[in-house]
Amino acid sequence: MTSKDASGGKKRNFHNLFSIAGGAIVVLGLCIAARSISKPESATAQAPVRQVAPTTRTAPAPATRPVAAAVSDNSQQIPKVMAVVNGQQITREELANECLQRYGKDVLESIVNKHLIWQACQKYNIAITDGDVENEIEQMASKFGLPKDRWLTMLERERDITADRYRREIIWPTLALRRLANEQIDVTEDELKKAFESEYGPKVKVRMISVSSRAKAEDIRKHALANPAKFGDLAKEFSEDANTAAARGIIPPIRKHIGYPEVEQTAFALKEGEISQVIPVANQHLILMCEKHLPESYVASTQMDQIQTQLRDQIRDGKLRTAATDIFKKLQDESQVVNVYNDARLQQQMPGIAATINGRQIPTQQLIDECLTRHGKEVLEGEINRRMLLQELQKHRKTVADAAVHEEIARAADSYGYVKADGSPDIDAWLKTVTENDSVTVELYVRDAVWPSVALKQLVGERVEVSDDDLQKGFESNYGERVEVLAIVLANQRQANEVWDMARHNPTEQFFGELASQYSIEPVSRANLGKVPPIRKFGGQPIVEEEAYKLQAGQLSGILNVGDKFVILRCQGRTKPVVQDFNAVKSELYKDIHEKKLRIAMADEFDRLKESAQIDNFLAGTSQSGRKIGATATRPANVSPAGFQGPATRR
Repeated sequence: MTSKDASGGKKRNFHNLFSIAGGAIVVLGLCIAARSISKPESATAQAPVRQVAPTTRTAPAPATRPVAAAVSDNSQQIPKVMAVVNGQQITREELANECLQRYGKDVLESIVNKHLIWQACQKYNIAITDGDVENEIEQMASKFGLPKDRWLTMLERERDITADRYRREIIWPTLALRRLANEQIDVTEDELKKAFESEYGPKVKVRMISVSSRAKAEDIRKHALANPAKFGDLAKEFSEDANTAAARGIIPPIRKHIGYPEVEQTAFALKEGEISQVIPVANQHLILMCEKHLPESYVASTQMDQIQTQLRDQIRDGKLRTAATDIFKKLQDESQVVNVYNDARLQQQMPGIAATINGRQIPTQQLIDECLTRHGKEVLEGEINRRMLLQELQKHRKTVADAAVHEEIARAADSYGYVKADGSPDIDAWLKTVTENDSVTVELYVRDAVWPSVALKQLVGERVEVSDDDLQKGFESNYGERVEVLAIVLANQRQANEVWDMARHNPTEQFFGELASQYSIEPVSRANLGKVPPIRKFGGQPIVEEEAYKLQAGQLSGILNVGDKFVILRCQGRTKPVVQDFNAVKSELYKDIHEKKLRIAMADEFDRLKESAQIDNFLAGTSQSGRKIGATATRPANVSPAGFQGPATRR
């Protein structure tokens, strides 16, 4: 169980939270659904679809039909029994219901939008041939330096998207929309120039303080003007952005044409050491201090054509997302779409129909098959995990009570700061946020995130204890002094030796920062001249912590081998302890440490259950016999799901 569990996460992560061992990445078609193409906040332009003249177009090739034909055989490929968990079956019908609950609405929307694209292509005589699709795949693969076969294999292995699905759900719609939006995605020379300037042009290294109150910002600015050398301390103490506060206001260098124009204009107008006026941006008020103007990056003339091609592709992709929104708006306005699936009254009138598009029917069975094809594996993994937990609860004669579910929701609300004026958790506000932001019902949130968390707590809760030593270490980690350092992270021993030797022979902070900017492979230290958040005790990096706490200000560490990386530190000094009185924070520490130890115990218990379970996953084609840890059920010898062909892969 991850630390998120009931505490939130995206809609598609809820069932993966139940999977506990991390979320599977699901690649949705770029141009299947409008929401997949453009973020809601960017979907503002609503220009009509360009009327494509039917001149040199030909009819679409039958082999590339993206709609009904692409899913007509799915039901024959999916077995009737999806899995057997310690002798208990999970049927196709059960899995289909779970998939529909979670993804029915989105999958239907994508099917409808794909039909709209297809009909628009027919209307304007636009043909996307098999050759077009294969050429596009070749180009995509070449961008990553891979041959097509390896690219497709990587997609299936790492992102669980088959070559067929990639062709019909991602490549075909992308090409179709590109043809429909042809003139809207032309790249101008001015756009190319700005993109080049943003990527390779000059930058400004600044520190930033961000607060929500204008009056507070003006007061902080007065203190900064009085003592500019203390700007980092002011950022640490007052900035309301946690990341910049932890780094004493350091942010990645500001570039042109990628953010708020007022921030960029102010940053580039500052002289080194100068502090800006208060800059209102959205609901925040920013103060910048310029540390250094960084020159533009050198680009060899031999690289220019390749760079311009890459930038042009990036701009076209961005414009395509906007143009696609316009196209969908136009297609939807011109079409008659009836969503039967989301209307109980229409379901009674039109049984077995999920939607109609300009009179053309989408059968509910097609929606079910498509849901199973796209999401069956990930949802089944969650259902297998649920079945294991239910079996273990029954074995120990335990249940998940409504009161425990309510308590877990309250814990999640409290941990994310949803509290009422009296200090009690604001459960209603938390549930409203979860359901609205992640487009999930309360029922699904409870089923996929809260219930498994409570179930595991029921199984391990009594084992977790917090010792005095735990409390003392927690106090030192959270409230004790920390070591401020500059850091360089390198990929190999040879280069680490060379960089360390250079730092030793020029032992200044400025030179160390320049080395970090040039050689560090870690983004934060590289962008911020080696500056990283202060190191604390018991923070999970014992090698780094032990060395850091031996250093005095100005001292250089040895070369630290951390995993497959090599780290060099330069000490800048120590921070002052935040809290001196242990008893003042003891209860809060106990609560925090107990929760963390509980999460670890829950993860261990889940791993134990997973390893000891006998699982046949017929949809994924895998099987495990399970280690015998206590009494477990055995799979009946006669279980052989209809439609399943070939032996399962043992693992």
